[in-house]
Amino acid sequence: MEDWNDLKLALAISRAGSLTAAARALGVAHSTAFRRLGALEQKLGVRLFERLPGGAYMPTDAGERIAAAAERVETETASLGRELLGADLRLSGRLRVTCPESLAYGLLTQWVAEFRREHPGITLEMVADHRVLNLSRREADVALRVSRPREGDLYGRKLAEIGTALYARPDLLKRHGPLAAGDYERHPFIAWEESVTGINTADWLQRHVPEKAVVFRSNSLLSQMAAAREGIGVVLLPCYFGDAEPTLVRARPAPLPELNRELWIVAHRDLRRTARVRAFIDLVEARAQECRIQLAGSASRQPRR
Repeated sequence: MEDWNDLKLALAISRAGSLTAAARALGVAHSTAFRRLGALEQKLGVRLFERLPGGAYMPTDAGERIAAAAERVETETASLGRELLGADLRLSGRLRVTCPESLAYGLLTQWVAEFRREHPGITLEMVADHRVLNLSRREADVALRVSRPREGDLYGRKLAEIGTALYARPDLLKRHGPLAAGDYERHPFIAWEESVTGINTADWLQRHVPEKAVVFRSNSLLSQMAAAREGIGVVLLPCYFGDAEPTLVRARPAPLPELNRELWIVAHRDLRRTARVRAFIDLVEARAQECRIQLAGSASRQPRR
C-alpha cells in the first residue's frame, strides 16, 4: 500500500466501528470515506469490512491485518514527531492543551492569557473535554487531568487537590429547606446525561440522589451550572468553579471528601523538554500553587439563611 491515507482510513473505521464515525474522526465527508474505502478494497481485491445492520462495520481478517499495520505506522510516526519536537528549543509554534471544561472556562484561561503575554510567538489551542485524549498519538501536547497518569510514557506533576461541593441558588434552598447529608429527596437536582460514564460526580449522583429528584440532565458542566444559576436545581461543581459564580452558594458548607480529586499536568516524556511545553508547565504549576486553597475549596462560602 502506497498511500498512508488508506491506512489511516482502515484504522479509523476499525477503531470507530462505523464509517460515519470514522469519517467524522478524519474530518472528511461520509461520501468521501465511502468512496475511498470502495476504491481501496477494489485495488486490493479483498473485502476489508463486513457491513452490518445499523451501520456497523466489522473488520475481516484482512481488515484486522491492515488496521494492525496502520497502528504500527501511526506509532512510529508519532514517536518520530515527538522526538523531533522534543529537540525544539524555540519559544514559538503551536501548543495544543486539553483540560476539563470547567477549568478551561475559569482559571486556566487566566493563566493562558498570562502565558500569551510572556510568549507571544506561541499559538495555543484549547481542547475542553472530559475525555482523556491520547498524548502518545499527539491528540494534545499537554493535558490537565484530575487523576494521576498511568501510562508509562507520560510525565506528570501533581498541581493541587480539587474539592467538589453542592451548589444552588439561595432562594431555592429557602424554598426547599436546608440540604442535610443523605436527605436529597426533597430537593430538585441537576445531573449528568445518562450516557455519560467514568465521571465521579455522575457516579455519586446515581448512588445518592433518587431518580425522581433529578429534574435536569446535561453532558456539559457549563450547561449544568447555567441551569443551577436559573434556579432549576442543586448541582455538583468543582469548588473553584462554583465559588466563582456569584448567583450560587454552597448547599452544604464543606466539599464532599469522597469526591476529592488530584489535579495533574501531563505531557509525553519525549516532549517535556520542548521549550514551549516546559514553559507552559512551569507557569501553570506556579499559578496552581498560588490557587491551591481555591482549588481545594478550603475557603467555604456558607449557605445564606
